[in-house]
Amino acid sequence: MTSQEQVKVGDRIVVTIEKIAHGGHFIARHGGAVLFIRHGVPGEEVEIEITSVGASFHRGDVVNVLSASTDRTSAPCIYAHRLGCGGCDFQHISLPRQRSLKSEVITEQFARIAKMELVVEVEEVGQALGWRTRCNAVTTRNGALGFYKSRSHSVVPVESCRILAPELGFDELARRKWKSEQRVEVSISNTGERTIAIAPSKMDGAAQVVEGEDVAHYSIAGRTLEVSQKSFWQSHKDAPEILSNAVISFANFKSGESVLDLYGGVGLFTASIIDLVGPEGRIDLVEGSKNATSDATHNFAEDANVHIHTGDVAKILPRFSNADVIVLDPPREGAGREVIDQMVKLSPRSIIYVACDPAALARDTSYLQAHGYVLRTIRAFDLFPMTHHIESVALFEADKVS
Repeated sequence: MTSQEQVKVGDRIVVTIEKIAHGGHFIARHGGAVLFIRHGVPGEEVEIEITSVGASFHRGDVVNVLSASTDRTSAPCIYAHRLGCGGCDFQHISLPRQRSLKSEVITEQFARIAKMELVVEVEEVGQALGWRTRCNAVTTRNGALGFYKSRSHSVVPVESCRILAPELGFDELARRKWKSEQRVEVSISNTGERTIAIAPSKMDGAAQVVEGEDVAHYSIAGRTLEVSQKSFWQSHKDAPEILSNAVISFANFKSGESVLDLYGGVGLFTASIIDLVGPEGRIDLVEGSKNATSDATHNFAEDANVHIHTGDVAKILPRFSNADVIVLDPPREGAGREVIDQMVKLSPRSIIYVACDPAALARDTSYLQAHGYVLRTIRAFDLFPMTHHIESVALFEADKVS
């Protein structure tokens, strides 16, 4: 297909949706070109509008469904359409099919990257609406509150968001008059504390708290953790407990063991592990965010066997000579080869990997396998319903044969 034959932005063509792709788009083909399509369902014949063109692939949106999948459903949110809010890309798909599609993504990524045959059920964890406890909204030039369109800096004013927890009070916030072009970060803790911080939307700087306290409190594992506004915390209201329970069940922590909690944040997993390793055990929490480690220092000030380290995980890991168990919850890009290489030098009996991106997890799985650590089991959780995102927890152990 020559450049003269390629489609252009705004063209409308009819295609058949083939399968889901990593990142929430769906694959179709036209004239030899690969298309990444939004708002489709595999098996459908649809009319699409080309939204961008490139050398290796094009992008498009479904504008008309000519032959609908039985998995297609009416979106519960009036803003969930191709010209609307870009936050929820799966609202047009039935909930069981959303989860099976996410399972297919995991399978495809492990087959392509880790060269493994892997099938894992994405587990339903609760209601598909009203689960999100944190959001980053933005304001228009006129001061209306809303969210960005997909792949755009255009803001769609939104009066209500169906996936946000009602306790967040977004409907009331949407009725307020805000300053123009602001980023509005809102969170609600599981102890009922709401924090609102704002910053210019065109700047990357930290937002300043304008309502509520800078430090909120979250109850988890019989402890109350401090989480400052600038620190990371899971957005699904049930994610801290679900992920902590998965980590605990996989690791089978024993009294007296030494544990590394890498990318440990404010100490979510440390809070769940500390009683299991007991006073004779030791936990070293490593985290790059100074705000998070400041919170962690407060959270474990009375625990002499918890040690907090601030800095790049790859640079701090060489300080350790051994670990019985390593828990890591890296950012979306994953841990990477350097961190994996250093982890296995410590000869842990178990590595528990919490992942928010299946492609990064598959890549790091291949690195671990090269060092003789095999994937024993994996669970995946639908902690981002109505979106393409997935959270997984994987257990790696040294291969006794190797």
